[in-house]
Amino acid sequence: MSRDKDALVYSTDGSHRGRCATCGGAPCVCPPPGEIVPAATTLRLRLERKGRGGKAVTVIPELPPHPAYWQGLAKQLKARCGTGGTLKGDSLEIQGDQRDKVQAHLESLGFTVRRAGG
Repeated sequence: MSRDKDALVYSTDGSHRGRCATCGGAPCVCPPPGEIVPAATTLRLRLERKGRGGKAVTVIPELPPHPAYWQGLAKQLKARCGTGGTLKGDSLEIQGDQRDKVQAHLESLGFTVRRAGG
């Protein structure tokens, strides 16, 4: 297993605070988040039950990178469905089987929605 020579292992001097949490660069080298164009974006929508104690969760996986946009959309969807939810990594999760409501809201915003799975 090879390691990056510049990878920070342990520090008490605070030099790690200037590093990007995503890419680890001292000046961030991450590409800036692109503009989300709903008409040009296709989102998948699926229902998951595994690993959740039998409870259903509506998931929109593999979102394009733009955390601020998806946080706002998550808030809208939670209010529309009257349930909780979260943004985990690059997927948005809404509690319960809310596929119909989520699909209707996303399509009203201009997104193309495809249902994945059963």
